[in-house]
Amino acid sequence: QVPLVESGGGLVQPGGSLRLSCAASGFTFSIYDMSWYRQAPGKERELVAAINAASSRANYADSVKGRFTISRDNTKNTVSLQMNSLKPEDTAMYYCKATRLTIPTKYEYWGQGTQVTVSS
Repeated sequence: QVPLVESGGGLVQPGGSLRLSCAASGFTFSIYDMSWYRQAPGKERELVAAINAASSRANYADSVKGRFTISRDNTKNTVSLQMNSLKPEDTAMYYCKATRLTIPTKYEYWGQGTQVTVSS
């Protein structure tokens, strides 16, 4: 069973929108912080957005602030990333990650990614 499965990627024109979703299973989703990362060809993976377990705090990379919104539904075990005003530089593989920090163990799950391509 794959703990995180992303969907919603695709090809979109500059200025367009996409909504990515990540479905979780096999662990207690509601106690994990969730985040979206992306990795473009030849570049390192970078944090795009993160949301804590209670949805009381969200953080964004400067490059996506005001354009992307992260949200979660703990009743459906899903986390989403609404991406608006997309730019060619947003083109990347997008990954969902679940993290829980305890003492002394860090629990972490990654999805397999969904491709986002922004091009005219």
